[in-house]
Amino acid sequence: ILHIFPFTSETKRMGIIVKDETTDEISLLMKGADTVMSGMVQYNDWLEEECSNMAREGLRTLVVAKRTLSSAELEAFDRAYHAAKMSITDRSQTMQSCVNRMLEKDLQLLCLTGVEDRLQDQVTTSLELLRNAGIKIWMLTGDKLETAICIAKSSGKSDVALVMQGSALNVCLQYYEAEVAELVCACTAVVCCRCSPEQKAQIVQLLRKYRAPLRVAAIGDGGNDVSMIQAAHAGIGIDANEGN
Repeated sequence: ILHIFPFTSETKRMGIIVKDETTDEISLLMKGADTVMSGMVQYNDWLEEECSNMAREGLRTLVVAKRTLSSAELEAFDRAYHAAKMSITDRSQTMQSCVNRMLEKDLQLLCLTGVEDRLQDQVTTSLELLRNAGIKIWMLTGDKLETAICIAKSSGKSDVALVMQGSALNVCLQYYEAEVAELVCACTAVVCCRCSPEQKAQIVQLLRKYRAPLRVAAIGDGGNDVSMIQAAHAGIGIDANEGN
């Protein structure tokens, strides 16, 4: 293993550079969301359609790709990446820019994976009890639009009045904060997909600002939910496979 590029909610991908000790072949292996990987891989004309098909079935998709590097390419990257690590200002951005510029292009598309993320037992019943108590339930997720809608339906959210993507949410929060707050609060339920951890927290803060004195509870089971949980009046973290 020569380099590891960890997954982040901003990059939506991760990668690793490895060298085969028997053949000396140097390979960059990457996996990530189709929205970012589609621009890096070759011959991807079928990718968008297949991702949408899987997402409509409620599967979470990941694109896996590979690129073979020459020794000269690796040496040039090592020099540039080391210089980026020594940067005094904007170090993380400089390092990521180096990876983008020198590695993340002309990748060979290996496969598209679809993983079923089933709802835990009694989730639908629990949500129904909350709705009967007069509590409005929103779903904030990083999943694709089609996946989010499928999961929402399976959880019993047949009355969803608004589905919004993270890109649209950015515009709404920046320019139409009061208007979008009035709209979403009039809906019986809301699904926000392709949300970053920061956006999840912003939605909680929006509700706290415009719906006082009502109380906002945030429930999550992963690292991407921490900011949202901390921003709520009542933050609930569920012990799940991803950790505590």
